[in-house]
Amino acid sequence: MNRRIRTLAPGLLPILIASLCSSGCAIQQHHAARDPQRTEAFISYRPAAARENGRLRLAVKDLIDTQGEVTTAGSEFLAKHSAPAARDAACLRIARERGVVFVGKTNLTELAVGVSGVNKYFGTPHNPLNPQLHLIPGGSSSGSAVAVAAGLADVAFGTDTAGSIRVPAACCGVAGLKTTFGLIPLDGVYPIAPNQLDTVGPLARNVDGLVRGMDLLQSGFAGRYQGSAKPAAGRITVGRLYLDGTDPKIDEAVDAALARAGFRVVKFGQDFRVKWEQAQRDGRTVAEANAWVYDQKFKGESGVTARTKAVVFLGERQFKVNLRDALRRRAAWQAELRRRLQQVNFIALPTLQSLPRKVPPFGGTPAFEAIILGSQNTAAVNLGGNPALALPVPIDNPDVPLTSVQLIGPMRGEAALLHAGRLIERSSAAGNNLPRQ
Repeated sequence: MNRRIRTLAPGLLPILIASLCSSGCAIQQHHAARDPQRTEAFISYRPAAARENGRLRLAVKDLIDTQGEVTTAGSEFLAKHSAPAARDAACLRIARERGVVFVGKTNLTELAVGVSGVNKYFGTPHNPLNPQLHLIPGGSSSGSAVAVAAGLADVAFGTDTAGSIRVPAACCGVAGLKTTFGLIPLDGVYPIAPNQLDTVGPLARNVDGLVRGMDLLQSGFAGRYQGSAKPAAGRITVGRLYLDGTDPKIDEAVDAALARAGFRVVKFGQDFRVKWEQAQRDGRTVAEANAWVYDQKFKGESGVTARTKAVVFLGERQFKVNLRDALRRRAAWQAELRRRLQQVNFIALPTLQSLPRKVPPFGGTPAFEAIILGSQNTAAVNLGGNPALALPVPIDNPDVPLTSVQLIGPMRGEAALLHAGRLIERSSAAGNNLPRQ
């Protein structure tokens, strides 16, 4: 049995066997909206809008309300039983005011509670990083990552509760920004853990795209970014965190990217690693418990997959047994991050401990989701509330040319993070490995 399932998903094992067959053997019932490349990135797609020249093309995760459309949350049940949204989510206000072209609502993991990006009803978005390998796109903002990676949108909005922007960005070889908790309004966004973890942020092919995306989410961001201090790389100190179980080639790729950028790098020791690992567990606990709070109403519905019901079932146990202790430790973890980020400018580690796996032949199962969950290094950041940037960097691998470095910054430090990311991007030229459309 995989060690990550045993150690990182306690409580899930009793229901795995019962749900494996029903989850793995379910047949896809509906195709997502067809874009020209048939990527399954979109649940609704507007080809006429996509052809408009000279205007920024924005894709929006179908967890975010857009007026007149059903917010499906990647769910067959909600697609069939929900009314269209009466108004846009608050985070879309600036984009509407500027006349941005909305090219469509993007696909995602059902109810945004999975990390592989697999969706049986709408189809799994096709990761373009290596189409021959059929790699998972990562979740839950799978369609948003694929849309920008495939060149179908300039910017996509996603949501991030425990890594749902950064994980698909890492899998698809694009850039993704998890924003500071509370920075972007969540009114009109389907809730996962809105009181502790949920954030809205941009995905794009590069840092320039993320700046444009942030300027659509926070008024005046681009101007503040251009006017902010931009220290030379040699004046930026990065605290490097190493975690057991990471593919050595990924660690080497991250170290090489930091060295090429010219940062001063200091190694964090065992004491911080232990605290990080506890925060990872606590972040997942809070996310899973909140999935139970908001999605338990779907336990008996036939239009919800067994895999998703398994995650919700696990959340019930987390809610009753572990949530209180996880929330009790949250303040100490936030203080620890503040202390560390007074010593260094940023904290760096891989976004994922392994390269993206292939999509299973029969779709995702709870066991497969648990394996992917064990490879992500993202939930601890959500528990802290800090912003974090996932950025592609080259890796020595014949099949998958990119992995991802994650940079964590101080609260409301998005502009400084993107400046550091630009330094990495320029020195690595990782974007050259993406297929050009």
